[in-house]
Amino acid sequence: MNPTATTEGARDSAGPARAEDLAAALLTQEARRDPYPFYARMRREDPVHRSAQGIWYLTRYTDVEAALGDLRLSNDRDRMTRAYTALGGDLKALSRLTDRLGRVMSNTDPPDHARLRKLANRAFTARRVESLRDRVQGIVDGLIDEAVAAGPTMDLVEAVASPLPMAVVCELFGIPDEDLPQVKTWFRRFGRLSEDIDASEAAIEQYEEYLARLVRRRRADPGDDLISALVATQAKDDRLTDSELLSTCFVLITAGDETTTHLVGNGMLALLRHPAQLARLRADPALARPAVEELARYDTPTQAIVRVVAEDLTIGGRTLREGELAYLFLAATNRDPERFHDPDRLDLTRPGNRPLSFGNGPHFCLGGPLAKLQAEVAVGTLVRRLPDLRLADEAALDWRPNPLQRRLTALPVTY
Repeated sequence: MNPTATTEGARDSAGPARAEDLAAALLTQEARRDPYPFYARMRREDPVHRSAQGIWYLTRYTDVEAALGDLRLSNDRDRMTRAYTALGGDLKALSRLTDRLGRVMSNTDPPDHARLRKLANRAFTARRVESLRDRVQGIVDGLIDEAVAAGPTMDLVEAVASPLPMAVVCELFGIPDEDLPQVKTWFRRFGRLSEDIDASEAAIEQYEEYLARLVRRRRADPGDDLISALVATQAKDDRLTDSELLSTCFVLITAGDETTTHLVGNGMLALLRHPAQLARLRADPALARPAVEELARYDTPTQAIVRVVAEDLTIGGRTLREGELAYLFLAATNRDPERFHDPDRLDLTRPGNRPLSFGNGPHFCLGGPLAKLQAEVAVGTLVRRLPDLRLADEAALDWRPNPLQRRLTALPVTY
């Protein structure tokens, strides 16, 4: 166990009095444009910070790395709901969504999590992911062809980064091409859950019914797709229930969409802002794979993940009490100078690069290898095929107002 995650020698959980709440600073417009100076200040002044709401903010690499593997920090749906309710949160939208999803890998703890993940791992193998490389390349080339034909400017997020993961996941799960527009519509409605609960829930219900029909078809006529592979696991010793199978399909199809989109978007923005690194990648296409690891470190789409304290523990000398929420800021750890030399510098050949962008421990992102493959192909192809690619309007850049996510609304470029 990391010494920062022991249960002895803690000082009072309230910590030192502060003139201002560092966590509140992350909600400002300035932090929305660039949160990294705020993370640096938090790491320096109060790396295990308790906000005015009573939520813990962890920003050091060693603390977060240890926390991700500590089972006293839970991802259980019921615990999470109780913690948010205790803070006075309105969980109407969240609870209706999680009730539909049931108990899946992403909101369970061991032993249920280990059992469900083992079953998904049987189907979602590295070999299966790598077998998609040629198909991903074809999709990327097609998207770039369409964008170039449309004119001298494009929104790179809308033209390439957004449609890519949806097309790839439909390929992986055997979703017919003609169903893709409808699936995209459902996904857009999921994203408006907090704005229109009824419309979002209706979309979830329709999508769930659609997946159930696909599962029935694969049982009757299996294919070489991921749904067929998951269906096949029901004959194994660790049997998936019908509900767990459907929920697993839902989560695996849905989860990688936004993350992959903004890994490509944020990564391309970083390269366009660092022309020397962009030129380096253009001169050596073999750098594409390590480049994606560095781009994910430099500006990860998932800025933070949430855990709830299941048992009192001490991190960095602060006692976290059962039932409290902890935000683990992956993005802050990725710029921690105790772990990364000159962390604010983009370096596509950075040695020993092990960012926490996709988590760590039992909940390490299952779809991480697929997201990295898509980003590797997309970034490498854009750099190679569009030698004059540049930002159209730096001042127009904006990010969605969510401090736990780093997602561009658009990336206008010329080429």
